[in-house]
Amino acid sequence: MTNIQKGFYLALITAVISGLANFFNKFGMEALKKNAFQYTTLKNIVVALFLTLIVLTPFIFKKLKLLRKKDWLKLSLIGLIGGSVPFLLFFQGLSLTSPVSASFIHKTLFIWVAILALPILKEKLSKLQFVALGVLLAGNIVFDGFSGLKFGYAEILILIATLFWAAENIIAKITLRSVDAMVVAWGRMFFGSIILVLFLLFTGNTEGLLELNLTQMGWILLVSAFLCGYVITWYRALSKLPVTVVASVLVLASPITTLLNTAFVTHKLPQDKILGVLIILIGVILFWKFKKSVESYKILESKIN
Repeated sequence: MTNIQKGFYLALITAVISGLANFFNKFGMEALKKNAFQYTTLKNIVVALFLTLIVLTPFIFKKLKLLRKKDWLKLSLIGLIGGSVPFLLFFQGLSLTSPVSASFIHKTLFIWVAILALPILKEKLSKLQFVALGVLLAGNIVFDGFSGLKFGYAEILILIATLFWAAENIIAKITLRSVDAMVVAWGRMFFGSIILVLFLLFTGNTEGLLELNLTQMGWILLVSAFLCGYVITWYRALSKLPVTVVASVLVLASPITTLLNTAFVTHKLPQDKILGVLIILIGVILFWKFKKSVESYKILESKIN
């Protein structure tokens, strides 16, 4: 199996984990009875602690000691624009608008990633891949629909958060050229957690933060496990594939969440959701099938390395 194939499978695993995480996070937040800021901070802290234990093992720690000053700056920046600020913006926006608007705006992430990756990373897309991006967007529109969709202050916050995450993809991709994926994952969660904790302290939002019963601790461990698996597989996929490919594959996470919700909660799946899922699947398949960007990336990476 080639590195590119491994990367694609890792991206698929990441999409599955993301879909599962989105589904269980709804129940986790209800069980913990914390506000969104506290809930996000607790998850990130647990993941940061776990990844710190991994990074401190001899095999990874020796890579940590080889980091240069500019590598530490990149890791700190990833923690800022990926592991903290956009979460605060997104959840604040989500509290002020409908889930439909939030979901649709966030799902445009793959478009912003592509827009940034073309000039900055010099990734190449074939004409058919541009068509595939359009198919993915159409699938998201059909999947979410326009009912309840609006744009105002809350939606601007969510859009800014999405743009932050798009920028994180680009910076992470550049960082992964010289830094191990596990170290980058650790940097995102470690520095991101520090910023989130400082935010809670600054805003006086720490009351009851660590007051958890056994059930709540079980939930925080479960959702943290999903988040940990997500960042590890995501960064490993990014280290092997063009960022545009990984971002496009991750669009599958939303249909996975919907299918889980259908199977275990609502027990019914609207026809527009079925059609949206099918269109998204077609878009991902088309994007991968016409993988000119993947082959070009392989040549580019060999020159860089």
